[in-house]
Amino acid sequence: MSLKKISRRGHSTMNELNITPLLDLVFVLLVIFIITTPQLVNNLEVNLPTAKQPPKADQPKPPSRIAVSAVGRITLNEEVVTVPQLKAKLQALKADNPELGVVLKGSDEVDYQVMVSVLDTLRQLDITKMGLATE
Repeated sequence: MSLKKISRRGHSTMNELNITPLLDLVFVLLVIFIITTPQLVNNLEVNLPTAKQPPKADQPKPPSRIAVSAVGRITLNEEVVTVPQLKAKLQALKADNPELGVVLKGSDEVDYQVMVSVLDTLRQLDITKMGLATE
């Protein structure tokens, strides 16, 4: 009888599965996956700045500044002009730069008609890049 008991104990240990080698294999595969995934994902192209200065012609010109004072005096880039002179000077500036930008600043106490005439001049010259400056 003792022989049968020994053989049963031997069979009972064989019923359990040893998963240690399987866990080792899973961890190795996980490490390989973690190492290779960032190399597959990081295909981002980045344009880094260079030390060379770009040519001056490619840089956009600063916008022209038109200011209207409280007494109705119009200045274009710090030069006093009338409405017809403003139109002529803006035509010349637009001929040099078709993408001419203008910043218009009016005083709080300016006559509304002066501002309308300046805005009308800009519309007649088809200057669409315009900003209104405020304080």
